[in-house]
Amino acid sequence: MREGCRIAILLAVFLLIGAPAVDGGDFKGDYSKLSGIIIPGFASTQLRAWSILDCPYSPLDFNPLDLVWLDTTKLLSAVNCWLKCILLDPYNQTDHPECKSRPDSGLSAITELDPGYITGPLSSVWKEWVKWCIEFGIEANAIIAVPFDWRLPPSMLEERDLYFHKLKLTFETALKLRGGPSLVFAHSLGNNVFRYFLEWLKLEIAPKHYIQWLDEHIHAYFAVGAPLLGATETVKGILSGQTFGLPVSEGTARLMFNSFGSSLWMLPFTKYCRAENEYWKHLSGGIRKGHHTYQCEEQEFQSNYSGWPTNIVNIEIPSNRGFEAYPSISEIAENSLSNMECGLPRQLSFSAREVSDGTLFKAIEDYDSDSKRLLYQLHKSYHGDPVLNPLTPWDRPPIKNVFCIYGIDLKTEVISYSPC
Repeated sequence: MREGCRIAILLAVFLLIGAPAVDGGDFKGDYSKLSGIIIPGFASTQLRAWSILDCPYSPLDFNPLDLVWLDTTKLLSAVNCWLKCILLDPYNQTDHPECKSRPDSGLSAITELDPGYITGPLSSVWKEWVKWCIEFGIEANAIIAVPFDWRLPPSMLEERDLYFHKLKLTFETALKLRGGPSLVFAHSLGNNVFRYFLEWLKLEIAPKHYIQWLDEHIHAYFAVGAPLLGATETVKGILSGQTFGLPVSEGTARLMFNSFGSSLWMLPFTKYCRAENEYWKHLSGGIRKGHHTYQCEEQEFQSNYSGWPTNIVNIEIPSNRGFEAYPSISEIAENSLSNMECGLPRQLSFSAREVSDGTLFKAIEDYDSDSKRLLYQLHKSYHGDPVLNPLTPWDRPPIKNVFCIYGIDLKTEVISYSPC
């Protein structure tokens, strides 16, 4: 809450009082004309049913516009029915045949996930932040939320919902409505969404107008809890399930998490490897064929730590079953296994690069069906993304004022995983 208060105060300073230009900012207009645009994070937008689903053995059915994420009453009373409305097909990211859900719109979609039922951080998202803005006297049309379906990978956001076209129009509408550029407040996965939007924008408008468009429409960017090199919690959720306080088992949480293409969007990755520059290929008239070329600097192979202080995942493989049981792992094992006595578990370690390039999932796909699906989605929606491989290092966005906001005293987990 303290972090939210600081952000609210910053917004109030910009929108009401005005602030001196920083980092070379040269906005000379009336600061009260600025808008605040909020891009929420993973699981931070309400999802509502867009179909009729009869739930047997439960008095609670799903009707159009019923809350799906998060309606804990229906989750507790009809979990199998609820899962039909929240899960996506892990291969093509389509809805369940019996139920579909879509993101809600407006500020109400991001303030609380389950109003009046759950208290604490699971339910309340931007509610207090918006409340503080109102207390500071900020006008209603000065704060704009741009919710999105946080289950989808980046390319599907545009393909299914035209999200990035709508986001571009939001900035342009805010400029016409208020008379000044916008402040972007992106939280968690929302930062990855905003980064992808900037790359998409390069290909959408004339290259010579790209920087001009940014200068006219975006005055400052506040990156709140941005996963600039990914997040280890993602690996934990993929391998063993992460309930985040929901009244479900870790197995159910893993099933749900691994059905979302967006889960891979927050995988840890290396700061030493990046994909080919699609922007310059666009300028030269080139057409991309196949996956992005993935090039790594020499530091990546010298340290093998990918910019992280340690390997991300350690997996123990039972030696008594032999590697013939896992043909996909045998080649990796030759170079990676530690020397241990016969009969004891043997360990494989994976760096951030080996997580994001699919080596981890390839190594365990023989006995983990989820890994096969994840590997497919990784190659399709990330390595083969038409705009950008999102699992590559960030460059500072060409926005004059950039602020990064993080919590303090937060420990980074290292995940150890055993299949037995």
